[in-house]
Amino acid sequence: MDETISNITPADLRGILNYVPRFLGQTFVISLDGSIIDNENLPNILLDIAVLRSLQIKVVIVHGIGKQIEELSTDRGIQISNIDGSGPTDPATLDLAIRASSRASHQILEALTQTGLKCAITNSVRSTPIGVLKGVDHQRSGKVDRIDAEFLNHLVAQNIIPIIQPIGFDRNGHTLRINSDLLAIETAFALKATKAIFVTELEGLQIDGELKRQLPVGILESKLADNGSFEDKALSKAQHALTGVKGGISRIHILDGNIHDGLVREVFSNEGVGTLVYGNEYQQIRQAQRSDITRIYHLTSGSVEKDELARRSIESIESEIGNFYVYEIDGNLIGCVLISQFKETPGTAEINALFVHSLHQRQGIGSKLANFACLKALENGSNQILALSTQNFSFFQSVCGFRETDINALPESRRQAYQQQNRQSKILIKDL
Repeated sequence: MDETISNITPADLRGILNYVPRFLGQTFVISLDGSIIDNENLPNILLDIAVLRSLQIKVVIVHGIGKQIEELSTDRGIQISNIDGSGPTDPATLDLAIRASSRASHQILEALTQTGLKCAITNSVRSTPIGVLKGVDHQRSGKVDRIDAEFLNHLVAQNIIPIIQPIGFDRNGHTLRINSDLLAIETAFALKATKAIFVTELEGLQIDGELKRQLPVGILESKLADNGSFEDKALSKAQHALTGVKGGISRIHILDGNIHDGLVREVFSNEGVGTLVYGNEYQQIRQAQRSDITRIYHLTSGSVEKDELARRSIESIESEIGNFYVYEIDGNLIGCVLISQFKETPGTAEINALFVHSLHQRQGIGSKLANFACLKALENGSNQILALSTQNFSFFQSVCGFRETDINALPESRRQAYQQQNRQSKILIKDL
């Protein structure tokens, strides 16, 4: 405990506190691979889970048994028909899966007890046989029929963390083996979870050998259609992350369980330590069109008069309309942002003209526009983004994770414009 706390700086604590209101009372489904349960870092992972619980975040644990079933297979000289439950499970493999599940669940139970947390192994999964697929009988492998969300929510309400094994029972009480990645996503669906978090031995998801820290679901889908983009060991996580986000889970994380404090750092920082697969929570944001020019001008004019934004003519808005993005509700334009790039420093972008109509402020729209701009800049090859502000710099710092810098951070062309305007804006920067 002392070692973990000593690694958290006051800046880290401030970062965590920024996220607390956003996640208060929400549900996270955390999936632990079998290899992670046998990992010496498991106590630290469960200590991170204790931090989540202390912040009133609801936690449900799903676990895999890949490593455990392999070890039992070797020890007993029994050949397994399939290791992860996605293929056929013969009776001998099912017997090993039951024993492996019991062992893995007990390890989690023991480690959670040592952290002072209440927990319970559940039989909350009703399943049905996969049956015959493409001529192959999957025997005792199952798929999820129903998750007993009421039971799980009852446990969570009593401050008990449910532990869900990759084992289900059909209507007649017969046992079936279930793929743990599938089970985690189905559990997240049933509980309407905000996040599903896969804790694995992978750094995250790599596409064509490159580790991706943020991965829009559209790109993930297109890459999955392109056979060979993912390593075999990452394919299941990628496929189920796609299913999860398309099914309504807004954020799915894949992170390396070997990293000390990795779970807390992934959840409570803008950078994270693994891969974040995210859905289109920005569906109300679209690229501006020429028909929006006058509307953008009138939307921002009041803020210009208050000296919150730099003055822009209709002509200047028109010249940059391709870099403006607008936020609409029921066809009404209520917010905008301009993403500027610099030819002399292609790795640097800038958030400009970020504005939300007064009637829609304090609803998180400004942070959505700012986060969207950061993601767009990252997709366009930028590794840092600037923001200049006279009155709203605290928003960029406390909500969006920017830090204050000086004029030397500005590209030469922007520095000249800054000096000519003489607005004395604070200069802020964020690494992407």
